[in-house]
Amino acid sequence: MKIDKKNHWETVYETKQPNEVSWTQENPKVSLDFIRGTNLDKTAKIIDIGGGDSKLVDFLLEDGYENITVLDISANALERAKIRLGKKAEKVTWIVSDVTDYNPITTYDIWHDRATFHFLISDDQINSYIEIAQKWISGFLIIGTFSDKGPTKCSGLEIKQYTETTLKNEFQAAFEKVKCINEDHITPFKTMQNFIFCIFKKR
Repeated sequence: MKIDKKNHWETVYETKQPNEVSWTQENPKVSLDFIRGTNLDKTAKIIDIGGGDSKLVDFLLEDGYENITVLDISANALERAKIRLGKKAEKVTWIVSDVTDYNPITTYDIWHDRATFHFLISDDQINSYIEIAQKWISGFLIIGTFSDKGPTKCSGLEIKQYTETTLKNEFQAAFEKVKCINEDHITPFKTMQNFIFCIFKKR
């Protein structure tokens, strides 16, 4: 199953351009607002889970953040981001891994995940993710998933929808909710996807 999942995403990033996938954002404003709103130093350790070739890393580097890691299951996705960033890519730590298999070597001040968590649909996958988050996040968890008004599938895969309440319940053992908002993401195809976006603080 995991091999299939990896192959799926490698193929997506090998065959489709950013304007051909629904998750592309030219400006990840909500993510940036939450990250900046933590008021942590520019030396804060930030990891972008399932970051792929997202432009969040570009904006974080532009903001002066110095300790950024991008994790994705797809090596092709990270390679595209590296090519786009050019010399700046050397300032970033790149990790190819399924998040549920990830074994960090450090804790993170900010763990950001836009649209990875909702692809975990089995209890085992969800519990693995939560256990890793509880152990390796020392500061803030920022997470965005499809809401109950959002899509039920993405990239041909089933997803799990969340509300503010159900997302809070998943993480409440170790994290306190700071703020949640709903965001309408306009895809490159001009369709709308509704997200629930929350920031939590480690208890």
